[in-house]
Amino acid sequence: MDVNNGGVEIDQLEQGLLVSGFRPSDEPEYASSGNLDEEDLVLYAASFEEAEENFVKYQTAVWVLYSLLLILAWGIGIVMLLYLPIRRHILLKDFRSRKLYVTSNAIVYKVTKPVPFPCFGVLRKEKHIVLPSVADIVIEQGYLQSKFGVYSVRIENIGVRRPASDDVKIQGIANPLAFRKAVMLRMSNMRRQALSRQSSVLEDSSNVSQSKLLSHGSFNIPELVILQKLGEVGSSVKRVQTLVEGQHRQTSSGHRD
Repeated sequence: MDVNNGGVEIDQLEQGLLVSGFRPSDEPEYASSGNLDEEDLVLYAASFEEAEENFVKYQTAVWVLYSLLLILAWGIGIVMLLYLPIRRHILLKDFRSRKLYVTSNAIVYKVTKPVPFPCFGVLRKEKHIVLPSVADIVIEQGYLQSKFGVYSVRIENIGVRRPASDDVKIQGIANPLAFRKAVMLRMSNMRRQALSRQSSVLEDSSNVSQSKLLSHGSFNIPELVILQKLGEVGSSVKRVQTLVEGQHRQTSSGHRD
């Protein structure tokens, strides 16, 4: 798969998020969260289906390479090669259960993974990354991944003290650029909304102060100080004007004498 082929999809995604703020789909979806009190509207749902075949081939190649190396070392690789059909079954179940959402407040990743011996059940994992804690979405592709067209997406966290192991890494997203665009657009909208709220609060406080000054009601201490200073300045101006007029009259009477 070539990431550059997703240009049209990314443009449509950007227009949909900027204009309506909703996921470009026929009906809105909701993702329930165990950490949140209410359901979040899904703005974008990442796709894995298109990359399923490439992902399974890549993981199989990695397993075979490790098996061959272990055959040369201790012979354990023979057991690993015999286990390969079960390994492929686990990979398919794991990959088809993956769900990745961008909601109004967070990135939600859900996966149901069978244990090494599927008869013993499955492991369910649900990860929620709140958008304000996201520093960047990094798209990675190693040498072997490039041979099979598989991409990895790493969600970096804000904070220099947090180790890189805390970052969430997901393999096999069909269009990683569209996912990154969705996250960045939502974070940009959240910042704009925050700035808009701050400016509206400042404007409201300014309007309230002006209305208090124009009304005849009570004033707080800073407003009284300002009014007192203005009154003192007005009285000083009047006194100076009276002195100037008196000196002018004296001068005029002296000239007439």
